[in-house]
Amino acid sequence: MKRLFDLILGGIALCVFAPVIAIAAVLVWRQDRHWPFYTPWRVGRYGRRFRLFKLRSMIVGADLSRVDTTTNADPRITRLGHRIRRYKLDELPQFANVVLGQMSLVGPRPNIDREVNLYTTEERRMLEVRPGITDLSSIVFSDLGEILEHTEDANIAYNQLVRPWKSRLVLFYIDNRSFGMDLRILWLTAVAMLDSGRARAGVADLIAARGALADLVAIARRDAPLAPTPPPGSDRIVTSREIE
Repeated sequence: MKRLFDLILGGIALCVFAPVIAIAAVLVWRQDRHWPFYTPWRVGRYGRRFRLFKLRSMIVGADLSRVDTTTNADPRITRLGHRIRRYKLDELPQFANVVLGQMSLVGPRPNIDREVNLYTTEERRMLEVRPGITDLSSIVFSDLGEILEHTEDANIAYNQLVRPWKSRLVLFYIDNRSFGMDLRILWLTAVAMLDSGRARAGVADLIAARGALADLVAIARRDAPLAPTPPPGSDRIVTSREIE
């Protein structure tokens, strides 16, 4: 049922947003006369790699820096790219990934190999489901660029402050997922575009009703400050992205 829902709604969304994608692609091309799409490799279900479709919001070759976590002040983001990212237009081509069966509408955001290689045994459970365009953590951490903006190393800060909670939210989703929950997440994703605080409160209520622990509910509401925390399945805070 979920796959059929993804195929139908993803196909409709791709058709509806095709004009927006086309116009944005032309504008991206005009700013530097380079290919307007960015298709990086991502790790999908069961560890299968696939090409993620995105509108390019950064300068050509930005990924060569190996800075994988982007802040709002990242100099690699183009002038137009800031607007594209603000309104999530760069994510619209991913409806094609949904139609192709590589992604779902709702599921954990697909990660790069370097981050997946750092997963604990517990976190590798996140590869049991198709990655998605949105999920609980996408709503809770919709301001990721702001969270990491003034950190010395965005990659490490992400692994210390965001990854532990993001992974816990994904694992909670996997253990409690249902068609009704997916519909609620899609609705809250739309709400987040207008009122992120209200959307986070909605996530907190959603997971609290399904038995989430108090600390996870507090993070969903963002009532608690983000502090360095070990990822699920580990008792050590990440200090390096080198594989031990």
